[in-house]
Amino acid sequence: MQAAYVNYTVNDSIGVIEFYTPHHNSLPSIILSQLATTIANAGNDDSCAVIILKSAGEKTFCAGASFDELIAIETEKQGLHFFSGFANVINAMRKCPKFIIGCVQGKAVGGGVGLASACDYTVATKYAAVKLSELAVGIGPFVVGPAVERKIGTSAAYELAIDAGNFRTAEWAKQKGLFVEIFESKAEMEQSTVQFANNLSTQSPAAMEEIKKAFWSNTEHWDELLMQRAAISGRLVLSGFTKEFIKQFKAKN
Repeated sequence: MQAAYVNYTVNDSIGVIEFYTPHHNSLPSIILSQLATTIANAGNDDSCAVIILKSAGEKTFCAGASFDELIAIETEKQGLHFFSGFANVINAMRKCPKFIIGCVQGKAVGGGVGLASACDYTVATKYAAVKLSELAVGIGPFVVGPAVERKIGTSAAYELAIDAGNFRTAEWAKQKGLFVEIFESKAEMEQSTVQFANNLSTQSPAAMEEIKKAFWSNTEHWDELLMQRAAISGRLVLSGFTKEFIKQFKAKN
């Protein structure tokens, strides 16, 4: 089984960040930390004008939090540390001075929906169904919630948060504003994205940075807000409900 990784490459001013984990691209602490650092570094890389964020594989963009780590959490401090990883990634994405184009080739669950929402421009394949599964696990989409709500609105975000057991189609996500365009295949999506990124890379870096600042205005308090949200998830994950859910889920899978 291939080892988890976060890779960053730059070609013709296009920075590509790709992540992978063996369990459906779920996110353990180490990958969350590497993602946050890599995004911050790419933002400071003068050779990079635009960033593409994607995951490896065909079927799943990101399955959200690593259940192996969730079930191992024994204290609120450990819970806060784990969920702060998602907070750090989202905050790195919003603070990055470069546009981040998200490529969602397959299903996005929980934190995966948060990643897609925190991108500045997100495209997907027709297989990119979305689900906020946190309530079913016994927690809630507290950390990713602000990014999701900002992208698709309160009503749609609330719908996802409450109906935690069911996926919404890629077309639904496009209608709500999460996805800009839907493609038939991953190859078609990636080809189009590279062309779009190449066009963007010829634009004024200063103008793009100011546009991003403008559209992310009124989120300056997220450093504190998302950590507060991480503390809520860190407390709820200790419940017997959550422990039993994860135990049964892992037994089935």
